[in-house]
Amino acid sequence: MVTTKLKGGDVALAGRVVNVGDKAPVVTAVNSADLSDVQIGGAKGKTQLIVAVPSLDTPVCATETRMFNSKASALANVETIIVSMDLPFASKRFCSTEGIDNLTVTSDFRNKDFSYNYGTLIADGALAGVSARCIFVIDANGVVTYKQLVPEITAEPNYDEALEAAAKA
Repeated sequence: MVTTKLKGGDVALAGRVVNVGDKAPVVTAVNSADLSDVQIGGAKGKTQLIVAVPSLDTPVCATETRMFNSKASALANVETIIVSMDLPFASKRFCSTEGIDNLTVTSDFRNKDFSYNYGTLIADGALAGVSARCIFVIDANGVVTYKQLVPEITAEPNYDEALEAAAKA
């Protein structure tokens, strides 16, 4: 069983485990801007930088999203997608307020398709039902080339490592 930590305590994750070298599952999330479907994973002919966060309504997730909004836009041929369990309306309001316009913000609220199929769904504890903090880089052929499951949900990821992995893919 895969685990991460929340304030030092172990938290179990549910779903399919996806690791480096695996074919990235094709899943659908909801675009927070217009409620359209967004395909995540699979071969898209460009690199995908997928950033899973528990909720944009927390300081760490908000900081992480702002950071990727400013830094990922400099990466050529990279599609950056934020995935949270927030309702699309709340995500859209966050993006408008924070000036998030260089990436796609999605919601996994409908069926937790991303979180379950990528193994980031928190199975127990206070945050059961939302996604752990995790970053995936998927190359143009749909293969996972990088995975960063942040060891403590309340901590920020290693931005430089993730961005470097996306630039190399």
